[in-house]
Amino acid sequence: MSTVASAWFDCSSGASGDMLLGALLDAGASVAAVRCAVEAVAPGDIRIRAEKVLRCGLSATKVHVDTATRTPHRTWHSIRATLAEAALPEPVRERAQSVFARLARAEAAVHGIPVDDVHFHEVGALDAIGDVVGTCAAYHDLGIGSATATPIALGSGRARSAHGEIPVPVPAVLRLLADHGAPARSGGSPFEMCTPTGAALVLALCAGWGPMPEFRLLGGGVGAGTRDLPDTPNVVRVVLGAPDASRDARDDSPPGTDAMVLDANVDDLDPRIWPHVLARLMELGASDAWLTPILMKKGRPAHTLSVLCVPSVLPAVRELVLTETSSIGTREYRVTKRELEREITTVAVGTATVRVKVARHLGRVVNVQPEYEDVAAAAEHLGIPLKTALAGSIAAAEGLAEDKRAGS
Repeated sequence: MSTVASAWFDCSSGASGDMLLGALLDAGASVAAVRCAVEAVAPGDIRIRAEKVLRCGLSATKVHVDTATRTPHRTWHSIRATLAEAALPEPVRERAQSVFARLARAEAAVHGIPVDDVHFHEVGALDAIGDVVGTCAAYHDLGIGSATATPIALGSGRARSAHGEIPVPVPAVLRLLADHGAPARSGGSPFEMCTPTGAALVLALCAGWGPMPEFRLLGGGVGAGTRDLPDTPNVVRVVLGAPDASRDARDDSPPGTDAMVLDANVDDLDPRIWPHVLARLMELGASDAWLTPILMKKGRPAHTLSVLCVPSVLPAVRELVLTETSSIGTREYRVTKRELEREITTVAVGTATVRVKVARHLGRVVNVQPEYEDVAAAAEHLGIPLKTALAGSIAAAEGLAEDKRAGS
């Protein structure tokens, strides 16, 4: 697996699962790694093929997902169980689960049914499982740490679905983008330019929106859609980059990005609701959310809810805070966010596996931290006290850090 600091997706001609996968493969992701991940989820049922094509005179990689003849409808419950049991790298599993969870919530809202009862139809078929798992595996194989994207072109007209002919943008795409406050435009072409799978993947992979950021270019790729349109290349582009070394020579700080902080004082909310609110904020794309105890006028105990997010997510965050809490107003201000380059790896604690977050500053390992949920799961699996599992995880993580420092 190579390592890339960041990526930028050009979705000005739309987005679909095969286009995103094609772009990442064209950028150098391993076809073997993609096939291995897909085989782990649906053994023997899916075959990934890639070929070079032209789209409006532009060279691109077209991905073909060949599937078994029978592709039954699948529920979110069954897909979640399949992904949980598959032998996948944990970041690939988490991103794939995030994509399907977003799709499930959108489809449930569109059809007015419980999330676990959603039958995915097209997006639950084997070809879409191949697209989602394959794209997440390619993203992981390139070692991308973070990504942004342009506003997504949606198209216009009408499209065929399992429910008949529906208008473009299709309802699930609109719901997905609206839930996350994502920017979009029509795109001009009278076709479906963005599929639900494509929208969910972009939302899961990208933390922000806008033009290509300033970074040192490392490469890129172009993924082709099925149609060859006459006036515009039907492609998704990905550009790979790293922090500018000349800037690093002048400034030892990590690169800064624009972010927003939303604050709200809340003094009369049932405390049992807070875990739900914090979890929903993170699902919307917030970078972090936290509570600070305060004392308000007349001696009333209260909390300040603070949310850190990219600007594009702010409208959705504000809507949730004003509807899910008892707050009647917010304070919002722009900040510069700086974060260290990070990666997720694993260590063994007995017969259990624990994920470890590794942070680097200017390429040097400066922090390692086991994931608490994995430590707790390891303690239960091994039948040992939590403090013992934590001590073992920290020791293994520190050993990993020393190995990485020696290799830096």
